[in-house]
Amino acid sequence: MTAVLIGYARCSTDKQDLEANRQILLDLGVPAERIYLDRAYSGTTRARPGLDQALAAVRTGDTLVVPKLDRLARSVPDARQIGDSLAARSIRLQLGTMVYDPTDPMGKMFFNILATFAEFEVDLLRMRTREGMAIARAKGKLKGRAPKLSATRQAHLLKLHAAGEHAIVELAELFEVSRQTVYRVLERAQATATIASHPVDAVRREHEQ
Repeated sequence: MTAVLIGYARCSTDKQDLEANRQILLDLGVPAERIYLDRAYSGTTRARPGLDQALAAVRTGDTLVVPKLDRLARSVPDARQIGDSLAARSIRLQLGTMVYDPTDPMGKMFFNILATFAEFEVDLLRMRTREGMAIARAKGKLKGRAPKLSATRQAHLLKLHAAGEHAIVELAELFEVSRQTVYRVLERAQATATIASHPVDAVRREHEQ
């Protein structure tokens, strides 16, 4: 049986992020019909339908291709478990252009370093978010579910959303706002990005209204 490439990436709900990861996999030689994606599923949560489908699709001798390790997992134990399970099935894991070889000590060390840094980045973002909220509460600026987010917290929310680490409900809980507030922040950011990329069209539509 001919070995094939199976692509996987965990993406945020942002359309640009989704298409960017899909294009990376296509550029790496993965056929479009063999690409599996998870949208808005946390990398620290193992229950990911797209990943389960990708792991079920690969067979002995195949290669699972991901753009980067943090598109596959965001915790060291999860990354190791996936890597070890693939190796046990004689399935290669390709991280971008690099093929991970679990039998190579240097390759194994590099893989563990990548996983550690990916997990550290997530923990750092969460810590900064919680610290910012704690300071706001201490100053009396954050009481219960705030109806609005400051510009700084909106920027932080957008950064977490773009990283694909949290679903909408998780972001709402983390920032202590409603899901509708999160959606409004995302919509405004998308509208701003559209205007920035197509200023002439935006002005024309404004005059037409």
